[in-house]
Amino acid sequence: MMIGKPVYITPCIVLLMLPNYGCIEEFNAEFIDFESTLVIEATITDEFKPQEVLLSRTYRIQDEEIEMESGATVSVISSDGQEFPFQEQDQGTYVSNTSFAALPQLTYQLAVETQDGKSYSSTAMGLPEVAKLDSVYAKRFTNDLGEDGMGIFVNASVAAGTASGFYRYEYEETYKIIAPFWDPVELEVVESTPPNIIKVPRSLDERICYATFDSNRIILADTEDLDGDNAENILVRFIPSNDYIISHRYSILVRQYSLSIQAHAFFETLNEFSTNESLFSESQPGFLEGNVFSENSSNEKVLGYFDVVNVDEKRIFFNYSDFYPMEDLPPYVDPCQFNTPTIGLIDLVRWDWVKYIDDNYIGSGLGSGPYITVPQVCGDCTVLGTSEVPDFWIE
Repeated sequence: MMIGKPVYITPCIVLLMLPNYGCIEEFNAEFIDFESTLVIEATITDEFKPQEVLLSRTYRIQDEEIEMESGATVSVISSDGQEFPFQEQDQGTYVSNTSFAALPQLTYQLAVETQDGKSYSSTAMGLPEVAKLDSVYAKRFTNDLGEDGMGIFVNASVAAGTASGFYRYEYEETYKIIAPFWDPVELEVVESTPPNIIKVPRSLDERICYATFDSNRIILADTEDLDGDNAENILVRFIPSNDYIISHRYSILVRQYSLSIQAHAFFETLNEFSTNESLFSESQPGFLEGNVFSENSSNEKVLGYFDVVNVDEKRIFFNYSDFYPMEDLPPYVDPCQFNTPTIGLIDLVRWDWVKYIDDNYIGSGLGSGPYITVPQVCGDCTVLGTSEVPDFWIE
């Protein structure tokens, strides 16, 4: 189900994807006829908040960084004549000057003018049917690949008698990290001549940390092919049981976006384009047309979608012991091998590459160095996260 003109194939642009909606694994390829195309990512929600628009440029797979589009003039215009201007906060990131929420009785249109004087618009979009995120829950199960792990599932519903529900999901996961070999003593280099090493009291804020990451793939669901109005047991995240991120306490915030049928079709096609299989299939994908277009030239390609959505969200917490009460914790991110360095010890301590465990002792069998150490990540959790407890965190 596509809207407007059909998707058409331009092999030289096979690799062009929305950077924040999907990802593909890198492969070696050269594209001679590469075309730099404006990418517009804009989702206006029914939440009263500063809204955000991202502008960037398409990029070759061999490029190391995404080229963000700076210096543009961005605004959203509602059907009742209100205009909401946006200001560039970070390179390519534009945030509305005032907070506003999309209202169900209105439609909204995006307007962009780039620094080189080119103008772009979107079709007018309104809010779809309101859908409720009924529940988010965690369940231990074995996936289709035979892997044991934790699944994060959601149940959603639309009001009886309304049109089919179409959903897109994003999540933000936060997990607790405990450095397995944190010690209350650490080593410090005294920059004398020659330099020497002393032991000093250790700060507590390097033992327990928290890391947060956002989802980086397109997760879609709908009720179109179901008998009822509910979308049940939708898997939004799978975490293998041997992943250290669930070793202690884990939290996930799931956000549900209610989509129009047109928006769902766009993201569904984009999701298909974002797979390795589609890149090399017989029916190769090319340029994916959304609902944004150039005001100056009908032949200019613009990639992206301007969406107006309802949002619902829920957060859950669980501990590893809740689902694996009699099992060992998953392996840590590093094997944490003990060592007793001698040559280069000054630099290892100076650059914080190792952490102190104990004084070396006769019969340790670990070598002749004066101290037993582990790699920094094993004794300092700030390598993986921040020691600041998130505001939402509940033990």
